[in-house]
Amino acid sequence: MKTFIEIHALQNFAPSNLNRDDTGAPKDAFFGGTRRARISSQCSKRAVREYFKGQNKAWVANRTKRIVDEIKKRVAPKLKDQNGFSEENLVKAIEVAVSSLGSNKKVKIDKERKTDVLLFLSPKEIDSLEGVIAESYADLLKAKPSDDVVQRLNDAIDGENRSRLSVDVALFGRMLAVMPEKNQNAACQVAHAISTHAVEREFDFYTAVDDLKPEDTAGADMMGTVEFNSACFYRYAVVDWEKLVANLQGDADLAAKGLRAFLQGFVEAEPTGKQNTFAAHNPTEFVAVSVRHNTAPRNLANAFETAIRVKRDESLTRKSAEALARKAKDLQSAYGGDGETFVLNLTKADLDGYGATMPSLEEILDKTLSAVKG
Repeated sequence: MKTFIEIHALQNFAPSNLNRDDTGAPKDAFFGGTRRARISSQCSKRAVREYFKGQNKAWVANRTKRIVDEIKKRVAPKLKDQNGFSEENLVKAIEVAVSSLGSNKKVKIDKERKTDVLLFLSPKEIDSLEGVIAESYADLLKAKPSDDVVQRLNDAIDGENRSRLSVDVALFGRMLAVMPEKNQNAACQVAHAISTHAVEREFDFYTAVDDLKPEDTAGADMMGTVEFNSACFYRYAVVDWEKLVANLQGDADLAAKGLRAFLQGFVEAEPTGKQNTFAAHNPTEFVAVSVRHNTAPRNLANAFETAIRVKRDESLTRKSAEALARKAKDLQSAYGGDGETFVLNLTKADLDGYGATMPSLEEILDKTLSAVKG
């Protein structure tokens, strides 16, 4: 039986610039014929991964080009008393080891000791690499390490045996171009968040004054503009439960803990873009989590294909929630499917029977995990 856990969230942000494009403007997209504010899926996943670090650092992999320096920091204390040890030799050994990684092509290292590609490795995989390098230090100082050492180095990164994968890699997957056999298909898909309504770009003109300039000198000492918008975002993600358990080597208990942390992080974690300027810390006011069986996922963004418009004294978030509930019920009537939906409705929207309303996010998470486990 295929089980999908879907989360739909509405979050109304005050003026902000949470996720910028290459010009510094808030990201946007055209949808339903109008310009919408947008937060990229990569930005949302980054916020969740940062949230995970507060839950359990072992759940979070490291995406880095600085693996040489990281391993040097770990291995040096273990080898410092060995005859012939020097930091220069250690760096050479680690560079030889890292350059031995890869089947499609080998990892290259520049003069700053950075790899030419971002390596996405779990804490346990880095620990395993560290162990092989420490044990094979003398061999790695040779012109060419033995085939056995090269094999052990590559085996330190999970391929078929995924017992060392972190929760975030199991959820979001990874692509290693130099080692395609180590790639991981994601158990979770995250949509780009879009505003439920049309937006226009706005500009904040700012100036700054030199505090130590003479009092009789007029004018600003720095000036510029910052683009921003204010938007009620529809946010969506879906988790394939069976795939998540499989990615974690059948550890259903760890998968359940990871799922709970993901759902909570998806609701609570915020992008950090320009928050020191705008402080747009506005909690999510509508959440619907559905546990659905043997049916296709349903992104409800088309509830907002016609941009939501509000009259004076109407709530944009409430009208968005009502449109979402109508779309969900229409799709359920048309396509059917078994499942349960649990709702946090701080907007006081009229949901016309959509889902079971819960008093808190904590209770939604409890109900969701119970439904998943059956």
